[in-house]
Amino acid sequence: MNDRPCLHVAIVDDDASLCRSLGRYLRASGMEPHTYESAETFLADRDSRFDCLLLDVQLGGMSGLDLAKRLCTEGAGVPFIFITAFDDAETRSSALCLGCAGYFRKNDPGAEVVEAIRRAAS
Repeated sequence: MNDRPCLHVAIVDDDASLCRSLGRYLRASGMEPHTYESAETFLADRDSRFDCLLLDVQLGGMSGLDLAKRLCTEGAGVPFIFITAFDDAETRSSALCLGCAGYFRKNDPGAEVVEAIRRAAS
């Protein structure tokens, strides 16, 4: 029996297939994923509470970096992890300066992302 509490994780990514597959993986890892196709749809759901956010760096409209900046400014206090298909030194540096709990490429192993979520939410 798993004695870990169920972690609620928001996935903010405009890639529907990635959201589905990552959602299945998180669910199989004992987490409760909630997917959002954009930063704007995430922000519209302000009643939900999450243990961790998994943010795509590049989104249509507001970027994941801009979303994280806004949440930090508002004092949201929820840990966030970035995931990206287009990794570069400048973006990685910007993400780390925001205080992210992790930074991954979309092809990195899912087990590493899950472990980062668990560490961030503890």
